[in-house]
Amino acid sequence: MDRTINCRSSHPGIHIKQFIPSPRESEAQIPSLHLRNPPTYFSFVMSHNRHPPPPPTDNPLADDDRRRREIVTLPSGASYPRFLEPLTSQELSLLDAYAVVKSYEREAARIKAEEAKRRLEEADERYRAKVREREGEPNVGRSREDDKDEDEPLREALDREREDDEEDEDDDDEEGRRRRLQRESELSQLRRDVAAAKEAKDRQEAEKRMAKQKEEAMRKELLGESVSAAAKRPRDSDDDDHDHDSDDDDDERGFFDDDDGPAFAATGPSIKKKRLREPSSWDESKPAPSLIANIGGGITPPHDFSKKLGMSNASLDGTVLFPKHSAAAAVQQPWQPPPKPRNFLDGCLELELYDFDPASLSESHTAGNNTLAIKFHAPDESARFSINIAAPRHNDYNSILFHFNPRHFQRGGQLVINDRKESMWGNDIAVPLSTMPLMFGKVSCTLIVQINEEGFDVFVEDKHCARLEHRTDLTHSALWGDNNKRKGSLFLQFPSSDDYGNPENWRVFRVWWGRKAGMAKSLEGVAGVQSYSAVHPKKLFVSGLAKLKTDPEVDLRRAELERAFRKYGGPSGAVAVVVPKDSTFAFVECHSEQLADLAVREMGERYRVNKARRTKHEALMEERAAKEALERGNAKESTEWD
Repeated sequence: MDRTINCRSSHPGIHIKQFIPSPRESEAQIPSLHLRNPPTYFSFVMSHNRHPPPPPTDNPLADDDRRRREIVTLPSGASYPRFLEPLTSQELSLLDAYAVVKSYEREAARIKAEEAKRRLEEADERYRAKVREREGEPNVGRSREDDKDEDEPLREALDREREDDEEDEDDDDEEGRRRRLQRESELSQLRRDVAAAKEAKDRQEAEKRMAKQKEEAMRKELLGESVSAAAKRPRDSDDDDHDHDSDDDDDERGFFDDDDGPAFAATGPSIKKKRLREPSSWDESKPAPSLIANIGGGITPPHDFSKKLGMSNASLDGTVLFPKHSAAAAVQQPWQPPPKPRNFLDGCLELELYDFDPASLSESHTAGNNTLAIKFHAPDESARFSINIAAPRHNDYNSILFHFNPRHFQRGGQLVINDRKESMWGNDIAVPLSTMPLMFGKVSCTLIVQINEEGFDVFVEDKHCARLEHRTDLTHSALWGDNNKRKGSLFLQFPSSDDYGNPENWRVFRVWWGRKAGMAKSLEGVAGVQSYSAVHPKKLFVSGLAKLKTDPEVDLRRAELERAFRKYGGPSGAVAVVVPKDSTFAFVECHSEQLADLAVREMGERYRVNKARRTKHEALMEERAAKEALERGNAKESTEWD
């Protein structure tokens, strides 16, 4: 039978298991000590009855059984059954070891309390240093909430340390109670220091507010004296009293401005006083201007162009194409795309740009129109809108000379300008809307497109934003439908939707077409200037293909095009084919320019084939190769493309 002793302790991480043999067993057995983690308690394991002993009876056997189950508890906390008495030397040594462990526990608790006190003192010192630093710096922009947020972590840390220390300390220990009282007094002193620092900060803020109010009062006083002095200056007209009242009104608005004296600016909107004309300067046959007209100061209405542009109905260098001038209609309704168009032609607005001569685009000529102006409004929720300028033979706008398309929500907002040839879009020029004047959400905006020898210049609110260089020869007879005709009318289209049927959202107030002097000054930083968009001599663009989703499908498409175009690969019969994944087009590069032209003519019935356009990288590489070949004295043709 095993003789076991049960002892419990709160010290974490120690587990001692001791089996005490009976006196009949070998005295040579040595107790075993095991240290491990977890569990988080110290225990000498035993098997005994935890229930209270039963009351004594007259039965000797029952009393003997009760005595065997009676537990003896020592002051150190150890316990053992009474029937083990007298204890052996091993059992006594075990109890001594437990007493030593308890002494170690008390020493560990004391060291932990001292460490907590040291951390508390360090936190107190850091806070005092922060308070001293804050009192020496300006508190502009700080609020009570900011200070509260800064003090809260320190308070939470102090509270946590206090709670941990209170749990670890022994309540019966006099030294622990003394340290707890000392810590509470230190926390009270810390709270008083925090309150004193906040009061000092409040006093500094109040003093700054008072100083600012005094400064504002002094400024207003000086401004009032200056206005009064200016009001006492002699007037040349007979309306001295009226002008003096106007000055007082201007002072109430926070601004005084006069042609005869200096202006004094204050807070608020800038208002400039206007002088009335002399009575003799008015034409008696015309009505005098109204008070509203005087207040407006010549503000341009949203539906009309600015007077400085000179684009009215009566201008000699152009005319208003939309709306048509009618004396019967007092208010002209703007054009707006239909809400649900069937396609981009359904409900679109088309205007003829007459008297256009490509040969007269230079500054030396004075005949022929070259400037288009549009006054419009695009609401803030509008996603996009566009205009197209095309030649007479545009085939339902499948061929477009100039395409203007602001996209409000695409890639952070961008303006896209491009051209189109036989339903194939060219290399677009994208300009971030953040670099341009605001077009979406304004009451009205002015767009000017000016055609010159270089291309189409785009101006938004008088700012030169982009240029689309000519990608089609405007003097080519195919544009005009007559071999002997080199000029005529262009056509302006306002589409009702995009190519996918999504409706456009904007309103067009006015369209003007005429001739103006060149508006482009400096081309530095203008998007689209000196762009490379020429047709690639040997690369073909195959469009109208089925969209591919997987890599095996891309490999099959590449093999199919290589077999179909191998006769245009020269002696080797090899053509370079690029098939982008998840797209409906591919690129095929032939051996020479002649074979590429032949492929366009012969493969047109099987595929939709056109000449591809060079990218800027390709053009630069070709120019570099040609320059190097010229330096070496021989000609070299570059076929590199990406």
